[in-house]
Amino acid sequence: MSYSQSMKGASQYKQVGAQTGVESASPHRLIQMLLEGALEKINLANGYMQRGEIALKGTHISWAISIIDGLRMSLDKESGGEIADNLDALYDYMGRRLVEANLKSDPVILKEVTVLLLEIKYAWDAIPGIINKQNSSALPIS
Repeated sequence: MSYSQSMKGASQYKQVGAQTGVESASPHRLIQMLLEGALEKINLANGYMQRGEIALKGTHISWAISIIDGLRMSLDKESGGEIADNLDALYDYMGRRLVEANLKSDPVILKEVTVLLLEIKYAWDAIPGIINKQNSSALPIS
């Protein structure tokens, strides 16, 4: 087996694994995966930016913007109240900043958006622990 065949097989295996992960993921996990994907695309864009690979930088920034738009569209503004409204405004801001980062090839803006996404991700990652703690404290003691 050649190196290129091996890499193609590894890529296909990774794709199947990702698809299976998405199909079996809870809604909570799907949001985590989207946040992770946006962070990965911004990180890749930063690397391409540093190397002067303009087309690849733009491709990955566009992908990150699409993911953030997906997060924004998934917000339940009726049930989510102020939190959903704030996230909507923040996702909009991040998208606009990523467009600016792309136009100016500015890694500082990429870092700013990364920090904002990480804050959301850390809060999102904490949710299961908070729910488990609330559920365990609600159990009657026998």
